[in-house]
Amino acid sequence: MKPQQPDALHEQTLESGVVYRGGFLEVWRDRVRLPDGSESFREYIRHPGAVVIVPLLTSGDLLFERQFRYPLGRSFWELPAGKIDAGEDIHATAVRELREETGHEAGSWQHLGTMHPCIGYSDERIEVFLARELEEVSRPMLDDGEFLEIHALAPARIRDMILQGVITDAKTITALHLAQLHLGPF
Repeated sequence: MKPQQPDALHEQTLESGVVYRGGFLEVWRDRVRLPDGSESFREYIRHPGAVVIVPLLTSGDLLFERQFRYPLGRSFWELPAGKIDAGEDIHATAVRELREETGHEAGSWQHLGTMHPCIGYSDERIEVFLARELEEVSRPMLDDGEFLEIHALAPARIRDMILQGVITDAKTITALHLAQLHLGPF
């Protein structure tokens, strides 16, 4: 086996520390040596990771959520998603989040890939799943302080909402794209 070549763009960490530790996010500031030998600083957010689910109903519609997002001060159309708990298997997270947020269980699951939504300032990764053979088994069981609406949307409407700038959530658009790469157009 051929030895791996060093990455000429690698930045070496010289010093690292937490600037802020919140309920589930941490802000870090590191001093680094750049490829040309000079030094700089990198500030970034550490995130525990998340999942996003593309829930495909037998009708061909997809389950979407509409949820208020405080940093931007408005409601967004999104696919169901949620944070990976410490030590939790990603598939278990997807199953839990689909049931908690929509009241549905899936008979078929497929892991579609991993995305990194904010590589310039966060280590967050989002695992993308396709859920099929959905069955509504309960009402949504939302976390305290969590409020959302559930809607079944037809693929043509989803495409129009993306093109019109109504759906702008990066994880949702990326997950839909990955699903279409595996399934073809909805």
